[in-house]
Amino acid sequence: MVSLDVAEAARAAGGWVAAGDPLTPLDGAAIDSRAVRGGELFFALAGSRTDGHRFVADAFARGAAAAAVESVERVRAAAPPDLEAGRAGRALIEVGSTYSALHAIAASVRRRAPRQLAAVTGSVGKTTTKELLAAMLATRYRVARTPGNFNNLYGFPLALLNIPDDTEWMVAELGMSSAGELRELALLARPDVALFTVVRAVHLQFFASLRDIAEAKAELLAGLVPDGLVVANAGDPEVTRIALRHAAATGGRVLWYGIGAATPGFRATPGAKLNGVWARDVRPEPGGGAGSRFRIEAGGASQEVRLPLHGLYNVENCLAAAACAYALGVPLADIAAAVLQARPAPRRGVVHRVERRGGAGGPFTLIDDSYNSNPDALRQALESAAKLPGARRIAVLGDMLELGAEAPSFHREAGERAARLGFAPVAGVGELAGELAAGARSAGAPAVWLAGAAEAAEWADKEVRGGDLVLVKGSRGVGLEAVVARLLGETG
Repeated sequence: MVSLDVAEAARAAGGWVAAGDPLTPLDGAAIDSRAVRGGELFFALAGSRTDGHRFVADAFARGAAAAAVESVERVRAAAPPDLEAGRAGRALIEVGSTYSALHAIAASVRRRAPRQLAAVTGSVGKTTTKELLAAMLATRYRVARTPGNFNNLYGFPLALLNIPDDTEWMVAELGMSSAGELRELALLARPDVALFTVVRAVHLQFFASLRDIAEAKAELLAGLVPDGLVVANAGDPEVTRIALRHAAATGGRVLWYGIGAATPGFRATPGAKLNGVWARDVRPEPGGGAGSRFRIEAGGASQEVRLPLHGLYNVENCLAAAACAYALGVPLADIAAAVLQARPAPRRGVVHRVERRGGAGGPFTLIDDSYNSNPDALRQALESAAKLPGARRIAVLGDMLELGAEAPSFHREAGERAARLGFAPVAGVGELAGELAAGARSAGAPAVWLAGAAEAAEWADKEVRGGDLVLVKGSRGVGLEAVVARLLGETG
């Protein structure tokens, strides 16, 4: 954390030091007492299901240096910490709102560190792009990144408060599920670079149209610093529209990236020294292995790249990161070297070779893409998995949530696509996935509907045999990691 003491944190939050030493130094922040490792400022957030004031004592017991609270009396009433002992090294900062304090202190820290920040947003591909960009920038700079999916109004300020104070570049994934969220995050982040992946039919439960989703993503530009850089996907019509509008309105810089040709209607930014970074000759990894190969072209230079991540869709994520890194001074050769070390994030397209118990029937291939799902991501996952070898291709596909009134048709279309791509049998898991199973059957594939992840795990354990290729994908709420865990248990 940037050097900060209790008194400075209290001033930034508009609060006062109710107990303890105002000069106590702080080392990081936490909103979950179980995450405290020592020296942190613990924020006692009041939630709908629990109250963080109940856990102040636990945070202190684990080594927190101070706690931001809305009422000292609430702390005493919940589980009183030793306030007298706290005066010797543990402090209480009383504030009007702990949520507002979290943001205010994070904003104060952002004015000092990191020196520069690259923000990544989009409907899909954010986490992979963030991880790849951080690895590329780390070849030249001291880099921090948002951990896991710390991309919301709680996770991002917390991540900001936990970065090392000598960070030169922070790579932040910023997400949203409703209008206004990304604007608030952008004004806190004040990015030097705004990177857009794609705009897709995600969170339609909360938006009337794809255009509305795009406008919510465009809120990232509200916080972009003057003369900040926009890195935009030239192959996505909505991203192209957002970036061109920004360039026309502000004269701001736009760097384009894309695979092969750009989307119809695309035009380069006038007067730019480097208009685009492009991927050519994209092909799967030879021999059916996980990954792909392609060539990056930028500024008259060219570099062959080997990406060891499953799915051709990850080429676009890699290219987004490469375009940004190249614009920030990382040579193409260093970019390629960083990409070669890439590994998939947990449950995001991880390819396993699994031995059946006793070796019966030989190994099967399991693609664990169980972290989340939406129509476009599922389409890409099915198309990529269909390119890998397997005696049979089996799909275990869970509900795609937050799709609103169009959810049934999205699921039916997904089932039909799975069948056309040669997946048989197809298992639909969850309430909405009944339509998915029906779609698969209508397209000629055997299909089964299963109520939940436990039933799906039982079914998959009995169905899968040596030589099969199995794709597992669904929204987080379905819990299909249980299916993956059951199948991985075949290794003993």
